Amino acid sequence: MGIDLKAGGRRVGHKSSTKVIKTQNPYTRLLIKLYKFLERRTDSKFCATVVKRLHMSKVNQPPIGLNRLAKYMTNKEGKIAVIVGKVTDDVRMLGDIPKMSVCALGFTESARKRILAAGGECLTFDQLALRAPKGANTVLLRGPKSREALAHFGHSTSVNNPHTHDGVKPYVRSNGRKFERARGRRRSCGFKV
Repeated sequence: MGIDLKAGGRRVGHKSSTKVIKTQNPYTRLLIKLYKFLERRTDSKFCATVVKRLHMSKVNQPPIGLNRLAKYMTNKEGKIAVIVGKVTDDVRMLGDIPKMSVCALGFTESARKRILAAGGECLTFDQLALRAPKGANTVLLRGPKSREALAHFGHSTSVNNPHTHDGVKPYVRSNGRKFERARGRRRSCGFKV
């Protein structure tokens, strides 16, 4: 039984996306180097997952809010939350957040302030490598993939091609009769999507 070349083709020149580091960020590149080494020398699944996630694009490294983080870390005292992405503040959380150790690629200013005020700590991945090289006593977390922000990503439409990306949601001040209902939304004014 051979390969159905007409249907699928022979996959040529498709290197694994993790062979080449695409990001130009020097810190991320160093972290990939570090965790690749740890993965190779310790055979830890944790390090392998962290390397895989460090290679991901920004869209695939969604941020996680403090509310969700606190919810996931209930009854997990003494463990470190690990997020390959950013930790953001949640203004809907009025009370104090629980004390927790969080390791992430970045923290917003207010999120860092609240974590430290609760007696917790904000770690970087190189600090985590010293503390838990195999990922012992850690909880690997991810933010929500389907965020509202994703609805706005993509190409905008144009007169030449009104259907480049029909599903892209415009940033509109309000959803009323008077807002963004002319050009691009009716045939008499240019084009309609």
